[in-house]
Amino acid sequence: MTSGSNANGEASRRVLRLPGSVAEIEASPAGPEVGAFFDLDGTLVAGFTGVVMTQDRLRRRQMSVGEFIGMVQAGLNHQLGRAEFEDLIGKGARMLRGSSLADIDELAERLFMQKIVSRIYPEMRDIVRAHMARGHTVVLSSSALTVQVEPVARYLGIENVLSNKFVVDENGLLTGEVQHPIIWGPGKARAVQEFAAEHGVDLSKSYFYADGDEDVALMYLVGNPRPTNPGGKLAAVAAKRGWPVLRFTSRSGNSPMAHLRTAAGVATMAPVAAGALGIGLVTRNKRAGVNFFTSVFGRTLLNTLGIRINVLGRKNLTKKRPAVFIFNHRNQADPIIAGRLVETNFTSVGKKELEKDPLIGTLGKVLDAAFIDRDNTEKAVEELKKVEELARKGLSILIAPEGTRLDTTEVGPFKKGPFRIAMSAGIPVVPIVIRNAEVIAARDSTVFNPGTVDVAVYPPISVADWTHDDLSERIAEVRQLYLDTLKNWPADERELDELFARNIGAAAAGKSRGKLGAKPAKAPGGRSATGKAPARKAAARKTSAGKDSGRTRSSSERDTASTKGSGTKGTRTKGTGTKGTGPAGAQTPDAATTAPAAVDPDTTTNTTAAEGRS
Repeated sequence: MTSGSNANGEASRRVLRLPGSVAEIEASPAGPEVGAFFDLDGTLVAGFTGVVMTQDRLRRRQMSVGEFIGMVQAGLNHQLGRAEFEDLIGKGARMLRGSSLADIDELAERLFMQKIVSRIYPEMRDIVRAHMARGHTVVLSSSALTVQVEPVARYLGIENVLSNKFVVDENGLLTGEVQHPIIWGPGKARAVQEFAAEHGVDLSKSYFYADGDEDVALMYLVGNPRPTNPGGKLAAVAAKRGWPVLRFTSRSGNSPMAHLRTAAGVATMAPVAAGALGIGLVTRNKRAGVNFFTSVFGRTLLNTLGIRINVLGRKNLTKKRPAVFIFNHRNQADPIIAGRLVETNFTSVGKKELEKDPLIGTLGKVLDAAFIDRDNTEKAVEELKKVEELARKGLSILIAPEGTRLDTTEVGPFKKGPFRIAMSAGIPVVPIVIRNAEVIAARDSTVFNPGTVDVAVYPPISVADWTHDDLSERIAEVRQLYLDTLKNWPADERELDELFARNIGAAAAGKSRGKLGAKPAKAPGGRSATGKAPARKAAARKTSAGKDSGRTRSSSERDTASTKGSGTKGTRTKGTGTKGTGPAGAQTPDAATTAPAAVDPDTTTNTTAAEGRS
């Protein structure tokens, strides 16, 4: 990137360093003397984690209906100010008297993975990660019990936890009591002050994120109070004091409105399908009907769901067809978004499990998609042969090279399957990079929230000179393009082209110099327009057996395993580790730092993915 473009990019980032944004944190003083304290329920996680555990015990008949009603009544009394928090948490502890702490911990971990991980606000996850990247002392300070707090802390990579704890006897059984002092309200403020004094944290430089009215006292103690989804009293104090307020709706999937909106969007499938059927019958052309369906339903569904798409590089979607369109995969919205962009004359490839999904499975059947059984090599080979044949006949292929959904902002390892299909069919690869789709839905959620998703579409990458010997290296270059794009999102088309030229154009030029012994021609303005192979006819490459080694005889036969995407499978590490695909690791820039230049023509507002952030 030129110095001028750097200056422009930095200027845009400075303008958008709003209080409460990741950009603000990236510009803050570094070092452990700066603390970042986070509440749990309503702040990091949508809703209340304690309710999840109570509901599970009721379903498993470990709690009577009377006990459940008693807990609900105690909660209401606390909300109305008729009972202290200590009474509420004490009642819950007494109900677990005699239980094994190890069993409770195991239950909490299971419920976290099943119910709670999908409720973590992705915006807050980015904020946690940004504080860690600055070397700040990050603390999860919550009035919830340790069994609720620690699974979230492990997942986010937070080492320091301040929370309430059960009293346990010498046999590891719960006594029915909670350790004192109780961490809540003023008690939490005191606990944070003590922690800060012991760890050399300067509260005047520190941040506190919380939603509860009881946390007003601690808000006054820090230099950077950040009320997050605040209730009535805290919101009023924030307005009076001028504190920046953060509000997020990206994990409102359990709300009736979210379910109604999603149902309404899916319901549009019926009339669109009827229209597609009519067109197919009248024209006697099935593909004409399918194209009507994919173009109209994708647009209608996203509009109904309130999902907008900011697109950079839209021209690259039609520059070279057919092509293998690849996209990074985080949730059920990704293939819908990618399909909306590709729009017509395409089919797709997915794992067998998706065939049963009411939305994705139905769309796949309409598209004659291949659902790959990763546990059955023979069937997988046959399905991929069909896909390759469709590509040779002119259909584009839509596929996620990671092979699975990753509930993280990172990019998983790329499988070879999509690239072998491109080599076998003699068609290019078009990278579609999707940013912040996690604000639309969690990894496994079938309920979608309104929001804006940023997409970068890169020029077609020719695979004409790719070989099996350099395939892994070539794929790594494409994956690096995704990593670099997500790390430094291009502000406009020029930055998009420059990023492509540095990652793919430069790599192709280097290989061309090595093969031809000549310097590659330079595109005007230093750009690489398409990343195509050098302008010469490549000679057929043959092995000693006389077989073409420059292209696959059948990508499905060569690399069936490449379709078996499972992403990265994490392990639990106490204290600092993560669970599953937890985000502890590389920093992701704030979605508010750049403003993509193009907006989906079906939308009327050019908003960024920072919508909803303060």
